[in-house]
Amino acid sequence: MRIAVTADPYIPVPPIYYGGIERSVEMVVRGLAERGHEIILFAHPESSTSARVIGYGKPPHFGPTARATELCQVGWGLWSLRLQCDAVLSWGRLAALLPVIPMRKLPKVQRYCRTNQVPWRSVRIASRVGGRSICFSGPSRFAGLLPGGIFGPGEWHPIFDGVHTTRYTPINAVSSDAPLVFLGRLEPMKGAHIAIAVAKRSQRRLVIAGNRRDPAQDEGYFDREIAPQLDGDQICYVGPVNDQQKNGLLGSAAALLFTTCYEEAFGIVMAESMACGTPVIAPPRGSVPEVVRPGVNGWIAGTIEEMAAAVAKIRRIDRAAVRADCEQRFSAPVIVDQYERLLNEMVLKCR
Repeated sequence: MRIAVTADPYIPVPPIYYGGIERSVEMVVRGLAERGHEIILFAHPESSTSARVIGYGKPPHFGPTARATELCQVGWGLWSLRLQCDAVLSWGRLAALLPVIPMRKLPKVQRYCRTNQVPWRSVRIASRVGGRSICFSGPSRFAGLLPGGIFGPGEWHPIFDGVHTTRYTPINAVSSDAPLVFLGRLEPMKGAHIAIAVAKRSQRRLVIAGNRRDPAQDEGYFDREIAPQLDGDQICYVGPVNDQQKNGLLGSAAALLFTTCYEEAFGIVMAESMACGTPVIAPPRGSVPEVVRPGVNGWIAGTIEEMAAAVAKIRRIDRAAVRADCEQRFSAPVIVDQYERLLNEMVLKCR
């Protein structure tokens, strides 16, 4: 197949540091290309993949003019390629598909990675206009649910985010004093402050890694909640990490504290941790009950006290089993299989 893939133009595909969505795009693009499909990728101009890249974007990407320009760039590009493509796989905005949504002979898969960004009214309209030619995908069943636990409008296909497991080294045993790790953006919704509280209650070392927010958007969170707790011993912050550093950091940890404070649709760092054999301790929010299998690849715990108790029994987890579970559910071949199958199904529907 010839497949047009779209991604937002804010971060190159793949990214160097932060950018879970862009990592997923690169993984799927690479996997589909290796299977003989021709990929045309609309993305940040500095993207470097096996696909033919059509760079677009209007930096700094903020404001109605930039937004409208970027939507038109992708929309016009898809319209120009409409007769040359067998399917469209969009990680970008649904509005960018507007020129091709009415084309019922062109299959379209719209991917949403964040539950708070699903424009349900637009999804409903697109489903009516596009009919069987458009479907929607999220990285968990939770991603397609409305408040109240029912699936939203449109045809939804949950496909987990995944990782290149070959890029992560499984570590089957760590020392009894191995640290806990928090890896994520340092903002309130990601819960680094909770990870600190868990580490202190469980009397374990904690290594914090990740990007700080722009000072104008931080609203004092780092200086108020994180900096005063850093002592360079029990609690330390190492800054952003690239993929190689991430592999070493996660692999040497006793557990990843995924202390999210909101309903995340997935949380790719969980899969990255599991690829290293490192179990995950997380609250029962969003996709966590779908990703974490208690006693197999981690523990689900809702409070600081419960998370500390989970830390105390983390050595019961077989790290080799954590890696095996990751390979079975989150590895690149498994995830690419699902996308390839879905795209083939959509092509058959639209004939």
